[in-house]
Amino acid sequence: MKRAHVLVVDDDADIRGLVRELLERQGYGVSEAANGREALRSLYSTPPDVVLLDVSMPELDGWQTLERIRDLSDVPVAMLTARTAELEKVRGLKAGADDYITKPFGRQELLARVEAMLRRAGPRQESRQTYADALLNVDFAQRSVSVSGNEVALTPLEFRLLAAFVRHPGQLLSHDQVLELVWGDSFSASRDQVKLYVGYLRRKLEGAGADTSVIETVRGFGYRYRPSAA
Repeated sequence: MKRAHVLVVDDDADIRGLVRELLERQGYGVSEAANGREALRSLYSTPPDVVLLDVSMPELDGWQTLERIRDLSDVPVAMLTARTAELEKVRGLKAGADDYITKPFGRQELLARVEAMLRRAGPRQESRQTYADALLNVDFAQRSVSVSGNEVALTPLEFRLLAAFVRHPGQLLSHDQVLELVWGDSFSASRDQVKLYVGYLRRKLEGAGADTSVIETVRGFGYRYRPSAA
């Protein structure tokens, strides 16, 4: 079985070395990056299964790096920071982080959080390799989408949103269900963000030829994907 790979991003070499040693003892593969730019290069060259990302770094800080990571990937990310304020934690979760680890952290706590992120990421793997109806084709493994043969370029978050809909065709999904399926829980994003990204997704699908009602809004409750039969 392929061992999970963790990318450790911190400008403190001692912390990177300590975390690397701890993770490698547990059988994980580990890559290191001293700043946000190195982290993004590593993300391209060796895609990790989990990212441990320091908040306070020179040049590209943790928040800026997280924003760029979320443009590229839905890999689980835990923010590492000495700040304990609740607002900081909320900021991290709303920005797309999966967890928030306060320094100094215990070794067992760090390992438990990495394991938990890997478990949560596991069920997001699609059981089906493809989805197709009369107009829409989705290849989950390749993360490719086409409408009537026209390729549609989606961001990782937009793809997760579409995947949530097509895995439940015709089913009415509440706002909280969409938040759980796409963001991981109902606290990591707001209903306004759901509405915003549903709008982005609709425009891209319609621009490729999908019907304007392909994703139906049920006011006050949620959304429904309507498969095309012709």
